[in-house]
Amino acid sequence: MAEVPGQEGVGGQENSASVPRRADFREASRSKTGPASDVQPPQTTQSASQLQVQEGCKIPAERDMKVFGVKLSFSDSLHIAILASIFSLIIYWLIRDRYRVRNLSGKHVFITGCDTGLGNSLAKWLDKRGFCVIAACATEKGGQELQSCSSPSLKTVNLNLADSISIARAVGFVTEETAGKGLFGLVCNPEGTAPVAPTDWLRIEDFHSVLDVNLLGLIEITLKLLPLLKKAEGRVVNLINARGLMAFVGGGYSLSKWGMEAFSDTLRIEMQHFGVKVSIVEHGFFKAGVVNSDITEKYLFRLWNGLTPEIRDSYGEEYFVEYVKAQRSSVRRLCDHDISSVIKCMEHALIAKYPRTRYRAGWDAKFFWLFLSYAPSCLSDMLLRMMFPAPADSGRSVPGVLINV
Repeated sequence: MAEVPGQEGVGGQENSASVPRRADFREASRSKTGPASDVQPPQTTQSASQLQVQEGCKIPAERDMKVFGVKLSFSDSLHIAILASIFSLIIYWLIRDRYRVRNLSGKHVFITGCDTGLGNSLAKWLDKRGFCVIAACATEKGGQELQSCSSPSLKTVNLNLADSISIARAVGFVTEETAGKGLFGLVCNPEGTAPVAPTDWLRIEDFHSVLDVNLLGLIEITLKLLPLLKKAEGRVVNLINARGLMAFVGGGYSLSKWGMEAFSDTLRIEMQHFGVKVSIVEHGFFKAGVVNSDITEKYLFRLWNGLTPEIRDSYGEEYFVEYVKAQRSSVRRLCDHDISSVIKCMEHALIAKYPRTRYRAGWDAKFFWLFLSYAPSCLSDMLLRMMFPAPADSGRSVPGVLINV
């Protein structure tokens, strides 16, 4: 086949022409970047902290600091800051707790249950401090005895917390005595005894006799005095026996104490918007409790004699004797004859600028009853079974282990 003249030349010219152009391009690239052997990847400098991160160190070195010449890591510095903050808060609380309300002279305080016991002692103490005390007594004799050993500024009024008419009369008396100034303090001290016995020994009337006084009566008088308390931006102090925080005997006593705890908490949250402060003083057994123990034993004898033969046989005579002995023994061991700690708590709740939410007075309130109330149920139940006897039908020995200890 005949070749076309010039075709090879044309193709050759194209191929020969393209090769020099590529070569020129490579030469141009070499002239700019240098030989291929001389080309090296760019080197980047890394700081010490970045190297530590790559090696697995989580805390950069530049976060280390020196305190008094000692080099500390970031975590150590954080721990020191937390401890310093806690220590500062404690110091702040201690200083804040010492602030007192000024110009207390002439301020009115209403106290319930002033015939004897804690209410009586508090009324005398506040009267000496210059307060205008209005003491509510259940009997006229109790009011006369209190006035005979107090200043003329102390006033008394008869009060039956189970009677709404008596409560209304006492509120009217307080309103007249305050004369538009408002009520600075209300101390609710439910004075009275409660039938404490196994639940199936009790009737519904036994529950009413306790709840009407220790819970519903105190709630009613507090509600009716709230306008005077809000006017003076006063405070409410509720006394609660710490024994009621642990329900280990039947009756309405523990019910009333738990109810007052709940009422005080809700009242504190709601009344803080009006400047009214609410505190709870949880106290243990004191000297006044020894007198009440005799009345409690009388209640037990009355209840025991009123039981049906079936219930009495299920418990047994020996159980009743040991049960009375256990009540007497528990009061004797836990009773404290110095009531000054309770008085100091109530006084602080009244005169402190920033009163505490809760006070605990007495070693048994701080360690025994508080421990039992927070302890696991299995542990508290075991301790209480050791303290009290067992019924005859239970099948175990009657006396409690700790009764005669």
